[in-house]
Amino acid sequence: MRYTQEEFLSQINEHKGIIHKITKMYMDNALDQEDLFQEIVMQLWKAYPSFKGTSKFSTWMYRVALNTAIVFFKKDNRKVDKPPLNEQIEIADTSDSQEKEEKLAYLYKAMQELNQIEKAVIFLFLENQSHREIAQNLGITEVNARVKLNRTKEKLQQIIKKNGYEF
Repeated sequence: MRYTQEEFLSQINEHKGIIHKITKMYMDNALDQEDLFQEIVMQLWKAYPSFKGTSKFSTWMYRVALNTAIVFFKKDNRKVDKPPLNEQIEIADTSDSQEKEEKLAYLYKAMQELNQIEKAVIFLFLENQSHREIAQNLGITEVNARVKLNRTKEKLQQIIKKNGYEF
């Protein structure tokens, strides 16, 4: 299937929020986040001819973007300063937008302590991906995705508690 540059840019524009969330998870400052954003878009463009359209663009994009973030993080050997996540954390329902922003900042800061795979798993979970979708995006079994998600939630809860963040 042949796709145009215009279609690609339209898809990127529609789903750029996903890329921004990934960059916040893997990088802790704005310059590094921008570098990673550009790297992800470049890798998506390079891989775009291989997009067959058998899955949603966003599904394909998750996989390429997460893999790019992991490789980027390892390749540059970037070190960030690092200081049960479950359905009870209702960041989206907070009425005060300042409080919501603070909670999101705490969550992203806590996620900086996770390894690359854990970040990917929790990111996909927070994007409301099913266990099956998480497995497909990461190239693992559904059972493995479920186990990794549960362990990552527990680890994130411990990080949040250890750092004194309140949700």
